[in-house]
Amino acid sequence: MSKPIVAIVGRPNVGKSTLFNALAGENISIVKDTPGVTRDRIYADVEWLNISFTMIDTGGIEPDSSDVILSQMREQAQIAIDTADVIIFMVDCKQGLVDADSKVADMLRRSHKPVVLVVNKVDSYEKYIADVYEFYNLGIGDPYPISAGNRQGLGDMLDQVVSYFDNAEGEQEEDDRPRVAIVGKPNVGKSSLINRLIGENRLIVSDIAGTTRDAVDADVTWNGREYVFIDTAGLRRKNKIKEDLERYSIIRTVTAVERADIVILMIDASEGVTEQDAKIAGIAHDRGKGIVIAVNKWDAIEKNDKTIYKYTNDIRQVLSYMPYAEIVFISAQTGQRIPRLFETIDMVIENQSMRVATGVLNEIMAEAVAMQQPPSDKGKRLRLYYITQVSVKPPTFVIFVNDKQLMHFSYTRYLENRIRDTFGFKGTSLKFIIRERKEKE
Repeated sequence: MSKPIVAIVGRPNVGKSTLFNALAGENISIVKDTPGVTRDRIYADVEWLNISFTMIDTGGIEPDSSDVILSQMREQAQIAIDTADVIIFMVDCKQGLVDADSKVADMLRRSHKPVVLVVNKVDSYEKYIADVYEFYNLGIGDPYPISAGNRQGLGDMLDQVVSYFDNAEGEQEEDDRPRVAIVGKPNVGKSSLINRLIGENRLIVSDIAGTTRDAVDADVTWNGREYVFIDTAGLRRKNKIKEDLERYSIIRTVTAVERADIVILMIDASEGVTEQDAKIAGIAHDRGKGIVIAVNKWDAIEKNDKTIYKYTNDIRQVLSYMPYAEIVFISAQTGQRIPRLFETIDMVIENQSMRVATGVLNEIMAEAVAMQQPPSDKGKRLRLYYITQVSVKPPTFVIFVNDKQLMHFSYTRYLENRIRDTFGFKGTSLKFIIRERKEKE
């Protein structure tokens, strides 16, 4: 099941970032052990009452003039409408109701998306409650008074947010077709590939980066099997500054990856793999999706017998934190190696859902421990008792040990490699949960 998406929209200085950081807690500043995964402050995973969702901060409004603010707020609201399951619309109790709030409220109301109206900076309920009532005039439901800075009122607000999830999830569950998101920088050929697959020019393709307006789902049938392809180009305006374009493309990528089982990262063969590619790949890796790297425009490259090895090595080096990703060299324009791409997608889907018997896993672990002693610290050695697989998509394993602190990242990686040696698991990340168990147990 993909996680629901919640977007925060509002004017500058109403407290969007304060709320974002309050809900994200420490998650946002955790730096993973995996090199190349840079955490952007645009999105965070949040959990409330055991329900997980992804929160995006549409942000990025610079208060130059009221005209600029309004146009950028509309931009933000449109992104939220296009990508989110639920929208948090934040207003400021102390500034009161302003014209820009009303105009954005009109857009949100017409979208028919669930909107939770949040009135921030209500530091004292008794003192400000009369000011909160003013926001009923927006006509988008009950205002929820909160103080993001003092973390007051967040529970009622989150209860309302998660109450909208059931409907969104019910609709998605019936569809068991594999969902494939095509991600990558603007202008690498994502839309060309989808057009090639569906055999009609449904998506506008041009040389201008960011011409695809919205993320579009395309139904594709290949060799009798049905797939849903999600295109993520979705950049709205050409005159935006570069940072904003990148910010919005990341928001689109996060929301598409969240809905997908498999992610195809498209790379332009003439450019090679870039830092932004690594950032986009990191989003899919973090979320445990199946990953295929499609090097596009391969027909335009001058080649000799070493070219393919050089490209593969470069990609493996930059994306060293995901050595399991499968690489396919294609041309969306000519259709070169498209059958190979589908074979790879099918293989990754199978590996994402593979289950390994507990007995076999424990044999592999016992053999691995015999070949390489677990680490020790101050005379205490790590002991591994038991391993079992608890879920799929991605395949997730629980290892019971005597002391979690002794289970170094490198030893977990060593066990992962032993499991991969036996079962492959090509194209999918593996997740390991380390649990402590006292010796007596």
